[in-house]
Amino acid sequence: MKILVLNGSPKAKSDTMRMTRSFLSGLQAQTECDVIIIDVIKKNIKPCVGCFMCWKNGDGKCVQKDDQNEILCEILKSDVIIWSFPLYCYSMPSHLKAVVDRLIPLCRLNMREENGRVSHETLFDLSKKKHIVFSGSGFPNWEGNFEGLRLQMKNNFGDPLMVFVPETPLLNVPQAVVVADPLLEKFRLAGEEFAKTCTLSQETVRLLEAPMLPKEVYLGQVNSVL
Repeated sequence: MKILVLNGSPKAKSDTMRMTRSFLSGLQAQTECDVIIIDVIKKNIKPCVGCFMCWKNGDGKCVQKDDQNEILCEILKSDVIIWSFPLYCYSMPSHLKAVVDRLIPLCRLNMREENGRVSHETLFDLSKKKHIVFSGSGFPNWEGNFEGLRLQMKNNFGDPLMVFVPETPLLNVPQAVVVADPLLEKFRLAGEEFAKTCTLSQETVRLLEAPMLPKEVYLGQVNSVL
């Protein structure tokens, strides 16, 4: 199994990547994996300029000479693509959004309607690729924090496996190890589950998304730092 991790965190010490690495450790313990991690912040990814030359050329490549074509190539070679990133303004960090914007070389101009939804035809067979979204937020578990992102990822990738975790700054607070380590263990076990089933149960997702601290306690600790 070939796994591509697109790390969208701009920080070397990423809360979300701690969860992702725990998931990978469980996955690799159960099945042979070739894992490639790309730190997107370190890549030169320019914004899409809307020239649509990729559609004219039809070769699956962008005409801009930067690192995006490397990422497109890795996506095509991978069985599983993990999008790992923190929640930024209810979406994803801008450097990762540039990667998503420039996935259009993998499509054609031609459109089709399926199940009431119109989308571009794909240039390659992408139907067997599994997309996983891991996103962490500094907010407690307020309803609606991830709803815009959920719709965005669903529209882009059809039916990705999505796990949205609140209070993730606790993962890099030494005093919070008593609640952080159990969450990381849950991610490790989730990796083992995915290796066996190629998905995660609703109960597993619920456990992964459960707040580590009650909202009032978390807010009190965050505000006491200010």
